[in-house]
Amino acid sequence: MKNHPKITLVGAGPGDPELITLKGIRALQQADVLLYDALANNELLDFAPAKSLKIYVGKRAGKHSLRQEEINELLVQSALEFGHAVRLKGGDPFVFGRGYEEVEYAREFGIPTEIVPGISSAVAVPSAVGVPLTHRNSSESFWVLTGTTKDEQLSEDLRLAAKSSATLVILMGVQKLRQIADLLCENGKADLPAMVVQHGTTPMERSVVGSVATIADLAEQAKIGTPGIIVIGEVVGLGNASQLTEIAIQSQRDNQYNNSTVQQ
Repeated sequence: MKNHPKITLVGAGPGDPELITLKGIRALQQADVLLYDALANNELLDFAPAKSLKIYVGKRAGKHSLRQEEINELLVQSALEFGHAVRLKGGDPFVFGRGYEEVEYAREFGIPTEIVPGISSAVAVPSAVGVPLTHRNSSESFWVLTGTTKDEQLSEDLRLAAKSSATLVILMGVQKLRQIADLLCENGKADLPAMVVQHGTTPMERSVVGSVATIADLAEQAKIGTPGIIVIGEVVGLGNASQLTEIAIQSQRDNQYNNSTVQQ
């Protein structure tokens, strides 16, 4: 057993490996063992020492992964056995990442913990496609919500947000996109601009832009899946993609996706 176990939670950012923080890279370089998610870009693993143990723990919708309780136990066990255990999590560990649960569990064993914040996809992905979440003429605030609760239901906060004029950024909601759109339509938001982006900030990025009334059909036709984020609000019309028609947007994104697949 190592004399000085330590756990560091590192936010990997939204997908582009260059969007991790310098502090996050330094933590990776000091790792004795690295536990990483599917949403963390594999290129980041190269920053960890070659001799470090690297353990994949999954955590992607619809894919096999360890249960959260198993990850908590493995993280603690790794720190006690190897020393510095680094937990690499997509986005920011404390934005729908269950990072606090991991820290809370580790502290029960008296293990020192550190959190290195990451750039959340909630803000990075819209920015990367030119969509500001706030704008003095159209949006004074934005909500970041989950599309699916731990009970696999729509969040009640969505019902409140549907009555707001704020920009809505919905994570983990692509599989419930039609339900979300129907809820917004019921609140008079059918014509509000809407966008779905899959694999944002990566070479595999694909997106569709439309209105609340059309976005579910567009995403289905384009086979947009997870991981993805939904952005709803007048600001969507300000993005780079707003100059194109919905058909042109889809064609452009499909070409990018096909080219990146060939290159890989």
